[in-house]
Amino acid sequence: MTEYGYFLSCEEHTPAALVEQARMAEQAGFTSLWISDHFHPWNDEQGQSPFVWSVIGALSEAVSLPVETAVTCPIMRTHPAIVAQAAATSAVLLDGRFRLGIGSGEALNEHVLGGAWPEAAVRLEMLEEAVQVMRLLFQGKRVSHRGKYYTVENARLYTVPDEPVPIDISAFGPIAGEVAGRIGDGFITMAPDADAVERFRRGGGGSKSVRGGLKVCWGPDREEAERTAHRLWPNDQLPGELAQILPTPSHFEQASRLVTPEMVAGNVTCGDDPDAHITAIRAYTDAGFDTVYVNQIGADQQGFFDFYRTKVLPELPA
Repeated sequence: MTEYGYFLSCEEHTPAALVEQARMAEQAGFTSLWISDHFHPWNDEQGQSPFVWSVIGALSEAVSLPVETAVTCPIMRTHPAIVAQAAATSAVLLDGRFRLGIGSGEALNEHVLGGAWPEAAVRLEMLEEAVQVMRLLFQGKRVSHRGKYYTVENARLYTVPDEPVPIDISAFGPIAGEVAGRIGDGFITMAPDADAVERFRRGGGGSKSVRGGLKVCWGPDREEAERTAHRLWPNDQLPGELAQILPTPSHFEQASRLVTPEMVAGNVTCGDDPDAHITAIRAYTDAGFDTVYVNQIGADQQGFFDFYRTKVLPELPA
């Protein structure tokens, strides 16, 4: 059975707006929430970047939906022991309705403390050790760990949920997908890639959950929606590893000058045609995803939720 969630964008919205969007998502019939975890937005036009753990605390009081970070990087900016404490507290506040989505991160967020940005293979090694540390701490016992990348000394989480927090791994390449299958409780990706799902399952993922994210821009004027998507999220069309290695929003703005409005229009579902939105979501369900999280680009959130409540969600396969 496929479920449909809403993807809260910390890069675009204030904390109060995110909480209100979560309420609207629940009222519209979405059954779970993703929330991004960034230090910077991708560009200045997006304009926000609240601390995700504070927002999750507010969400725990505002809605009854499950919440997952999409995604937190536990390898540099925040030590895995601290991420483990934040995740455990979130799970307690949400009465077990929290999953920790993690990935190997981007220089955009992780370089801010001045450390060198490692190459991808090293980041995956760091991620694997970080998962080991967090799983130990989720047991609520005293932990001492001296590994290749992290040291933890006499640490114990006293506030922990009844069950360890599930950890889902974000992966975009073959090697990362295999790591996700081996160490994760689930798989996260942002494209309806059936091959990636199959690699995850073959790599040890088996029947574990696969979760995907989709950005759209609803609006009654399709061309205006396309302009909004191009203004706010041209970075999504940048190729290769640029998203992982560019260090500041201004660098993303420079690179995004190469992204044309036509490129965005060809890759982002825009406008108010229900069939177009349904087709975009079904690409994920057809590829074997268990949950699809949809994000509305831009300010017209109420219009989006009304549209999905009446025209899209009722037509999607359960």
